[in-house]
Amino acid sequence: MTAKRDAFFSALAATGKEVVTKSEIKDICSDLGLSGAQFFTKDESNRVGRGLYRVPSSMGTKVALQAQVIKMPTKVEAVQSEKSGNTIQSITTNLEKINLVPNQYKNYVPFGNFDDVLSIVKSNRFYPTFITGQSGNGKTMSIEQACAKAKRKFVCVSMTPETDEGDLLGNYVLINGNMEWRDGPVTTAAREGAVLCIDEIDYGAQNLSSLQRVLEGKPFMLKKKGELITPAPGFTVFATANTKGKGSEDGRYMFTNVLNEAFLERFPITLEQEFPPVTIEKRILKKELLSAGVSDDDFADKLVTWADAIRKTFADDGCDEVISTRRLVHIVQTFGIFNNKAKAVAMCLNRFDVDTKASFLDLYSKVDSGIDLNAVQENESADDEVGNDDIPF
Repeated sequence: MTAKRDAFFSALAATGKEVVTKSEIKDICSDLGLSGAQFFTKDESNRVGRGLYRVPSSMGTKVALQAQVIKMPTKVEAVQSEKSGNTIQSITTNLEKINLVPNQYKNYVPFGNFDDVLSIVKSNRFYPTFITGQSGNGKTMSIEQACAKAKRKFVCVSMTPETDEGDLLGNYVLINGNMEWRDGPVTTAAREGAVLCIDEIDYGAQNLSSLQRVLEGKPFMLKKKGELITPAPGFTVFATANTKGKGSEDGRYMFTNVLNEAFLERFPITLEQEFPPVTIEKRILKKELLSAGVSDDDFADKLVTWADAIRKTFADDGCDEVISTRRLVHIVQTFGIFNNKAKAVAMCLNRFDVDTKASFLDLYSKVDSGIDLNAVQENESADDEVGNDDIPF
């Protein structure tokens, strides 16, 4: 095994590079018949960034691993080094260049918790707020549009299972062979005194303890950089989620996490976002129809009546899916492209399973007698037949 490791290090040195990617390491292992190089990648002294590894310097016929420690300069050292051109610079990100105040969306109609969200945004106080509710009911947009109305800076970051502390707070990145610091969205929002929205927070990594200090509104440490960040006045945090941080019992929101109780306790309030009332939702769709170049108030009314009936059935455990406000807007936009109501409804229901789609279409045909459900089914059957002709057996 020692011989293979020596061969691995020799192959690394032979690349002639100072830094290699994980993919390049896999290729070397494949050529040498190694199952992996955990002995190299697991050594933190070799890591210079996500998926990037430092190539050790060669010493004769053997390669010695030399850990290179990045020493963070003091303020005096930083000034001196900057004059000599040797300092580790901070990258200016796009977030620091652009206007962070969002544009007002002309079709937005305030409803639900909007006035409360606006009050929090206008207060310029640090007041973390958790907003929960079904997908597609305007949680994130309500925060964005409150910031637009109040002329407040807005930074939004969407969580994924791969999101880590470096993605949120900042990290060193390799630029032209030099290690340079890049602020994450949380740090940028804190520096700018902006409203931070952590979208789908229950979908992120399970360990969110790096945000606990942030959620207290106190200065927080960038551990990798050795810098203490004191949030500027006006900085606050909103978090949106489809659950209340307790996971998804019915399985509709797969891969959502059970959040730590100490983490959830740092949010003073939780706002429960419902779908908009029927009258508000009709106004939304009528505006969207006009934007799509169509004036058809009757279509908007029927769509909302249909969606409302499905939601009530869902609440009574009569079905497993709902039609969200976002889905209704998708139908309207599709109608604006194809100018065919039946086709627009059917195409936007294709995301559901066959039985759910059929029952939803059947219900819509009862709400809107003008829709030709048979034509939709015939078109789908024709498409299936065309597809079957292409099968060579």
